[in-house]
Amino acid sequence: MLKYKDFVPKEIVAPGFLNPGKHETFEAAVRAANQWIADNEIKIVSMETVVLPNIWSRWEEGSADASIGTSGDNPSRWHQFLRCWYHH
Repeated sequence: MLKYKDFVPKEIVAPGFLNPGKHETFEAAVRAANQWIADNEIKIVSMETVVLPNIWSRWEEGSADASIGTSGDNPSRWHQFLRCWYHH
């Protein structure tokens, strides 16, 4: 069965008024993926970099959300993460 796991840089400081917030680096997500692969018996199908807007928004469901909104009137933050497709 095909499955996926996302490795998203964690939010360190939530964004606020005039504050874009802070997140871990993309390299931290890659390190987490490497550790997960090493710790588990995973057959990797592929790895991809995914970029989505607003995954940390309180109105969104993170990297697994099928519909992530943007608007021309509101600021939009785009986030990069690593998606691992695998068989287990």
